[in-house]
Amino acid sequence: MSARLAADALVALHLAFIVFVVAGGALTLVDRRWAIVHLPAVAWAAWTEFTATVCPLTPWENVLRAKAGEGGYSEGFIEHYIVPVVYPQGLTPGAQFALGVGVVVLNAVVYAIAWRRHARARAAERPPQHMTRGA
Repeated sequence: MSARLAADALVALHLAFIVFVVAGGALTLVDRRWAIVHLPAVAWAAWTEFTATVCPLTPWENVLRAKAGEGGYSEGFIEHYIVPVVYPQGLTPGAQFALGVGVVVLNAVVYAIAWRRHARARAAERPPQHMTRGA
């Protein structure tokens, strides 16, 4: 695989991770076991936004692009449509912090809904109290 293809694959992976962080909580509405992988992803994303940390995929991509002899992004599908979403211009530490808060709040709401649904489903599966006591 060429360095350029590897760099493009990293950008696609980066975008998929972002989509999973933002929307992956909805998977817990179907099966709460998704929380096992989703919550750590949300924690990582929130931490990187709150601390203005650079994701390790970014320098790795830059190294691969340099190996491919690219000085910058050439106009291809990945660069034109995906890169601006992953690396928006004018991203300030304040904006990053707001994004982190947004991710946490959005996922807290989704998890509250999922928790209520699962609690209701468990309650519906239990027999009424008067039927579980000795007659």
